[in-house]
Amino acid sequence: MEFTHWLAYAGVALVSILSPGPAILFAVSNSVAYGWRRTAWSSLGNVVGVMLLAMVTIAGLGALLQASELLFTALKVLGAGYLIYLGVRQLRSKNSVFAGAAASGAQSARSDRQLFVDGLTLAISNPKAILFFTALFPQFLDHKAALGPQFALLTGTFMVFSFCSLMSYAAAARTTRHWFRSQRNVKIFNRSCGSMFIALGAGLLTVQRR
Repeated sequence: MEFTHWLAYAGVALVSILSPGPAILFAVSNSVAYGWRRTAWSSLGNVVGVMLLAMVTIAGLGALLQASELLFTALKVLGAGYLIYLGVRQLRSKNSVFAGAAASGAQSARSDRQLFVDGLTLAISNPKAILFFTALFPQFLDHKAALGPQFALLTGTFMVFSFCSLMSYAAAARTTRHWFRSQRNVKIFNRSCGSMFIALGAGLLTVQRR
């Protein structure tokens, strides 16, 4: 792969990654609730999920999704359902996200492993990402060269950009931590994030195969 092709791919990938979406919203929510450092676990889970999706795409499922209306619809409904579940969980959260945080040795509501699994599940439940990779990868591949190293480079680039983007958003969210000491502001945040997750889930249901 020529450097200019990689540079063009990096630009397209970066624009896509920086655009607000479920993963970014999830990172911001976790940063507020559990802290910037612990958000690394959900972000890591998300990029591992991205890697798995890229591998599935390489294996040919992307083409199958484009050909099978039933399979695409099933994955779309599962992904939308998970987003709506996250939204309902956020809406039902009434306690301050910092409740008990000052207590020494206080245990967070979710473990590092659970945060990792949450991020992983969020990533792999989105069939739109598979279609994105299916459309994106072929545009930058040199079909006369070995495809394995090229796929590894494209996937690795996307993973690094994704992780850095998620952690940047998470760090920005932590700078406003003092704002969330107010119970009223906490309710506003929970309702806003919950509503956005539900809206994203509903929006995913409108995605059509092209």
